[in-house]
Amino acid sequence: MSKLCRFPGGVHPLYDGKDLSAGEAVRCPPLLPAYIVPLQQHLGQPGEWVVKKGDTVKKGQLLAKATGLLCVPLHAPTSGEIAAITTCPGPAGTHVPAVELRGDGRDEAAATLEPIPAWESAAPETLRDRVRDAGIVGMGGASFPTHVKLSPPPNKRIDTIILNGVECEPFLTADDRLEIEATDAVLTGARIFQRILGAARVVVAIEHNKPDSIRAMRDRAAAFGVEVATLPVRYPQGAEKQLIYAVAGRKVPAGALPMEVGCLVQNVGTAAATAAAVLQGQPLIDRVTTITGRPVANPGNWRLRIGTPLKDALAFAGGVTGEVAKILFGGPMMGMAQSSLDVPVLKNTSGILLLGPGEVSPYTSGPCIRCGACADACPMRLNPSDLGIYIENERFAEAEAASAMDCIECGACAFACPTRRPLVQHLRRAKAEIAANRRAAAAAAAAKK
Repeated sequence: MSKLCRFPGGVHPLYDGKDLSAGEAVRCPPLLPAYIVPLQQHLGQPGEWVVKKGDTVKKGQLLAKATGLLCVPLHAPTSGEIAAITTCPGPAGTHVPAVELRGDGRDEAAATLEPIPAWESAAPETLRDRVRDAGIVGMGGASFPTHVKLSPPPNKRIDTIILNGVECEPFLTADDRLEIEATDAVLTGARIFQRILGAARVVVAIEHNKPDSIRAMRDRAAAFGVEVATLPVRYPQGAEKQLIYAVAGRKVPAGALPMEVGCLVQNVGTAAATAAAVLQGQPLIDRVTTITGRPVANPGNWRLRIGTPLKDALAFAGGVTGEVAKILFGGPMMGMAQSSLDVPVLKNTSGILLLGPGEVSPYTSGPCIRCGACADACPMRLNPSDLGIYIENERFAEAEAASAMDCIECGACAFACPTRRPLVQHLRRAKAEIAANRRAAAAAAAAKK
């Protein structure tokens, strides 16, 4: 085991909220009468529907096919009838294309993917294709198509695979429970990644505040030839570049991908889903999601079908016991606030967090006092103070020159700011403006040719 490193910056919230949901085993809720399944649940181009209103489908049957490299297929969460090709509220606040699947109560599975029991001798291409055909994406939040991450160029050799079991986001415990309850599935998925890439080293990284996960993984890791790295608690330790530095001591250059330093990072949920796809022929149609917060009657973790409406997910957890001030998809640092209870669970929905009135303060923001707290907290070594001022004054070229595009939107700067400046929102706006300006410049250059 190489020496562990501490990444620069970061913060440590005094209360992480994990005690609310960590102690309960993952629960499987009853079938719903209907699911709303959005078309695009991954980073990249959307797929294309292969079903129409009135079609009958079985669980795991294809709903939408992939339309390009940066795309994955979508599968039915249960058996039933396509009631409508429609739209639904998405987590980002806009309506998105979706299908309404009315279940028949039988939950009859389609035999669409053949299991690959002898995966250890299977060709890497066969395993990579299975990951793609099962619709697997990064389940830690980014939802990047996993088969693309497993397809580095021939000149980019991956020698280290890191399974991200850190789960540094406060309140969330879905990965923690997976590490405890599905240890062998997580480790098998890691070995499948190793088979695909030919990496020499596989490491599962877990923070110290998950002793049961650490114990479960250490009890089984040696049998799989996998290392377990335990890390001090520090947010955002689960961010890709920070985790690579902490575990492998390698710095990913600005604007570069982990493969530039011979590393690949995958979430433990992605690994478990990969094992199910290979060993059981099961496409990605459900996931473990934390439902938590003080207003929740029975906080815990549930294996939710993709397409479960938020209101039904909350009902599984017993509903709410008091006033709710905010509902987030994800955790309090990087989660996205929701305005509708009809938003469905997606492949990357790691958590549903409810906050009470005492946990959400009215929005106020003061001027920058140049204290430097944001710069100390930034794990990317940016200066959010200067960036925020550039962005408030719409000086996006200066923000770009100051490396705004390197921001990982972890929220550490805003958390540390004593005057509560909306630094993450500023930087998200800047990145969108800079990207739009770059596209316009490229289009103008192409038009001149």
